[in-house]
Parts: sequence; C-alpha cells; structure tokens
Amino acid sequence: MRLVPALSMALAALMLASLTVGAANVDLRGIFRDPQAMLVLLESRLPRTLAVTLTGAALSVAGVLIQVLVRNRFVGPDTSGTAEGAALGLLAITILAPTSALWLRMGAAALGAMATTALFVTVIRRLPPREVMLVPIAGLVLSGVLGAVVTFIGWQTDLMQYVGAWLYSGEFSGVIAGRYELLWIAGLAAGLAWLAADRFVILALGQQVATGLGLSTAAVMRLGLLVVSVVTAMVVTTVGMIPFVGLVVPNLVSRIMGDNLRASLPVVALAGALLVLACDLIGRLAIHPYELPAGLILGVLGAGLFLWLLHKRPSHG
Repeated sequence: MRLVPALSMALAALMLASLTVGAANVDLRGIFRDPQAMLVLLESRLPRTLAVTLTGAALSVAGVLIQVLVRNRFVGPDTSGTAEGAALGLLAITILAPTSALWLRMGAAALGAMATTALFVTVIRRLPPREVMLVPIAGLVLSGVLGAVVTFIGWQTDLMQYVGAWLYSGEFSGVIAGRYELLWIAGLAAGLAWLAADRFVILALGQQVATGLGLSTAAVMRLGLLVVSVVTAMVVTTVGMIPFVGLVVPNLVSRIMGDNLRASLPVVALAGALLVLACDLIGRLAIHPYELPAGLILGVLGAGLFLWLLHKRPSHG
C-alpha cells in the first residue's frame, strides 16, 4: 500500500499552499527579491505551517496511544480529560507563579495532563469489560467535570481569556517564530511512540499476556501516559486544543490498514497533519482576508466523520 508517499505528496502540496495564503501577498517565485515577503514568510507563514503540521501529526499519534492504553477506539486526548488536565495545570501555575519560566508552565501542563489521564485509566478499569461504550462516556463525564472546575477557577480569578485560549480556541493565527517551538517537543514525543510501538501492541493484548511475554506493563503504561500528556500539554500551551483529531484519524487509518501499529503510525501522523492543515486552509480562505479558527472547521468536520465511523462497519475482519 502506497499511502505514505501519497499522503506525503499531498501534505507537501498543502504546505506550499499554506505559505502563500494570507492577508499579505507572498509570491514564492520572487521571494529572494522581496525583503518584505521574505520577512512574512520566515516570521509568520513558515512557523504557522510547521505548527499546524506538528499539531496534527502529534495529536493523531497521541490518539492512537490512548486508544491502545484503554483498549477502546472511541476515546481521544480531547475526550478523556487530558486536555482539561493540561489546562488545570497551566491555570494552577499561572495563579501560583504568574512570572514563572516557560519550562515550568510546560511541566505543570504535562503533569496535570498525566494525572488526569492516569485517573481516566484507573476509572475505566473498574468498568464492566463488555460495556465498551461506557469508556467514552466516562471520558466525557471526566472531561466535563474537569472543564467545569477549570472554568470556575478561571472565572473566579479573572483568567477566562486564558482558559478560552487553552481549551476552546484551537487556532493558529497567533503563531509566529519564537512562539511555536514547543510543538517540536510534541513531535519528538510522537516519534518516541513509534520507537516503542511493539511494546504498546503487546500491552494491548492484556496485562496477563504482556507479563507472560516478559513485558513490564507498568513501565510501558507510564511511557504511554507520558507521550500522551506531553503532546497534549504542548498543543494546549501553544495553540489551544484541536478537537476530534486524535479520535477520528486513528479510526480512519485502522479501517484501511488494520491494527499493525508500527506500520500505521506514520500514516496516522501524515493523515493527521494533512487533515488539520486542510482545515486551517479552509478557515483562512472561507472569509478571506479574515479567518475562522481551524478548531471550528475541524469540530464540524470531525463530528461528521465520527458519526460516520459509528455507523460504518469496518471492511476488514
């Protein structure tokens, strides 16, 4: 199957298109003769394009991992309390240490995301194994409760603007050089997931089987939680949470490629980057020269894709 070359070519084409779309006119053919166009390209267009690509790829891989960890296809980083946990960590560090360094904010967001993801895993382990739909419901309930806590604290401390940017904006208009580099950490975390893909596959077989095969299930679970938490924290900190990417992209790829995690992860990453970049371009062109948030476009499209996934039977056995 030639999905990787095809998706790579499509992604490269959209990235080139992204470099030329915006309020300012940038002609790539004459970029070296126009200092103003070069400035726009290097300070705004290129960082934004890279930020969109990294966000889509990393969130999609994080979605695969959390689905493997909980052994359920209908959960994602945005429906398991992970994003709300990252926002809660950011809110806490903003209130307690408003002048803290960026790495402290990043660490607080990652710790909050990891704690809530671990709580979600603990909760679903107590659910009846055969009631698979209780898992996403539990995730939505946890997300709702944590979101309410974050909103209440944000309202009481007059930080609702930050809360809205972290959880509800999901847009890239503010991305410039120097304000998106945290997403490279998310990309590296996603790459770590690919290196450990075989361990996650064994973990998905169940704790008894994995232990019998000599795998340290606790260590692999911690690694998975770390990757999901770091990816989500970096995305929430930088551009706000993007809905549905980590939920629908892994499901769409699994319909085509099955459950070969090592082979499918590059396809998942490329497909996620392609989807988010396409939505960002639609948002920038819909009411040009103004723009709609990519999260808004993806929320509508992702909801439709999710409903289709619920009603469409997988084609493979």
